[in-house]
Amino acid sequence: MGNIVTETKQHDDYQAIEEGMSFAELFNDEQLTVANVGDVVQGTIIDVSDNFAVIDIGDKSESEIPLSEFKNEGVDVEVKVGDIFDVYVEKREAEGGLRLSREKAIGIKVWEDIANIQEADGTIQGRIESRVKGGLSVDIGVPAFLPYSQIDLRPVKDLDNMIGQTYDFKILKFNRKRNNVVISRRAILEADRQKLREEMRSSLEEGAVVSGSITNITDYGVFIDLGGLDGLCHITDLSWGRVSHPSKLFKVGQEIEVKVLKYDKETDKVSLGVKQLKSDPWSTVEQKYPIGSRAMGKVVSITDYGVFAELEEGVEGLVHVSEMSWSKKTRHPSKIVSVGDEIEISILNIDVDAKRISLGMKQLQPNPWDLVTENYPVGSIIEGKIKNITDFGIFIGIEEGIDGLIHVSDLSWTERIKHPSEKYSKGQTIQAVVLKIDRENERFSLGIKQLTPDPWQQTIEKYPVGALVTGKITNVTDFGIFVEVEEGIEGLVHVSEISKEKINTPVGMYNVGDTLDTKVISVSAKDRKIGLSIKAMSEDSSEMKIDEYKKQQLSSGPSTLGDLLKEEFDNQEK
Repeated sequence: MGNIVTETKQHDDYQAIEEGMSFAELFNDEQLTVANVGDVVQGTIIDVSDNFAVIDIGDKSESEIPLSEFKNEGVDVEVKVGDIFDVYVEKREAEGGLRLSREKAIGIKVWEDIANIQEADGTIQGRIESRVKGGLSVDIGVPAFLPYSQIDLRPVKDLDNMIGQTYDFKILKFNRKRNNVVISRRAILEADRQKLREEMRSSLEEGAVVSGSITNITDYGVFIDLGGLDGLCHITDLSWGRVSHPSKLFKVGQEIEVKVLKYDKETDKVSLGVKQLKSDPWSTVEQKYPIGSRAMGKVVSITDYGVFAELEEGVEGLVHVSEMSWSKKTRHPSKIVSVGDEIEISILNIDVDAKRISLGMKQLQPNPWDLVTENYPVGSIIEGKIKNITDFGIFIGIEEGIDGLIHVSDLSWTERIKHPSEKYSKGQTIQAVVLKIDRENERFSLGIKQLTPDPWQQTIEKYPVGALVTGKITNVTDFGIFVEVEEGIEGLVHVSEISKEKINTPVGMYNVGDTLDTKVISVSAKDRKIGLSIKAMSEDSSEMKIDEYKKQQLSSGPSTLGDLLKEEFDNQEK
């Protein structure tokens, strides 16, 4: 770089000119300071036009520099006669004039400052001009590059807001030949942060309440800058209540108060809590919500098995689906309430240790079972539509919330019904007799067969032991023959009652539909069984023949010795 003419001499020359001396009088060729190309010298403005400033550097002739080259930190400045600036000698024209540049002089000065600042590990001020590939362009006197990674301690979401702002920067590296300068703002922030961290380490204690700024929000919690140290407030420590996502409660950049739950000085890990700034609401739940009392709750979640209602922040209870309505009809909870609804509930049970509250909705409505016994006494006849048919019986709708069951065994006295759907259909209106009401278990038992007398009650009178009956064979099995003595009444001829001779099985000996004469040997209305016998019929026939023979002998008298002996033997037996 060339020699720089001192500011003192330039100022003295300017005063002489102001006093009316001409350049010729003030200087002769030998007295003029000759500037070399490449020198940075000081020049004085001796005239200002609309677009140019006339500069005198003490050479043989003056030069013009465009006003657009006069800037201060990138902003055009107003110049006037007498102002002194550094200028760069670009070229000496053939006719003796000089071509000067204010911008290049500024650039040369800036490069000197850049080198000195980097060597001293200092900072330089710059104004962010625009976004470029990979970062930002910053005017520090010359264009400098600020990479994304060096903008801040954390990624900046809105870089456009930084354009036009002025900051201090560290110089990471520069290359004057390539006009390349890489700067960093992060390095300054890290240094400041390190100082704050050292201060924080000595003062931070578990249990302390501190303030911080939210720097990041994740699914599992919130990161907070405490001023030198970052802490994590887990989602479970944000609120005593339910938190679907931390972003529902907080925003990045928000200032909040937190409590230090745990601080590991070796790893600088800090666990923070927001909910700990308030007392645990479960500590007063039993006093606020005694069992049996009523309360208002907000529906916060709906599942297949019930509804969760929030009584206050941090206190939720479950309304089981079975406690939502007296009706036995299975309905999904979402058909009854929606998330966000305010509902009135009854407190059924509280388990403070497990932090559980059982709630009920149906308890706020009259229980229809309270009037069942009064409205439907045992023995009364009711009428209703069939709501459901199962393998074991039929359900009849009595009224809202109450269904009655007719068990398959109570459908008929005599018929063998494999499935109720054989005789009945859904929606059909039928009558039934009230058999039993179980208020505690909410069971209502009905019967259809009880509408008519039990035919088996007359069985003993109609078919006493010893009576002879004729019926059709309905079934033949290995253990006996089933005979229908009348419609709905069957008797069994056991295999041992078929013949005096031993029979292994009657299958093949008798056919379904054949008519059979039998004798009643047992009857039980309670067990609904009639015992029949074919063998007893043949025994009766033999006894009748013997009786007839005896009667003949009595009328004619004995005719042989053998007859007399037999008669004597019979008398002795008697």
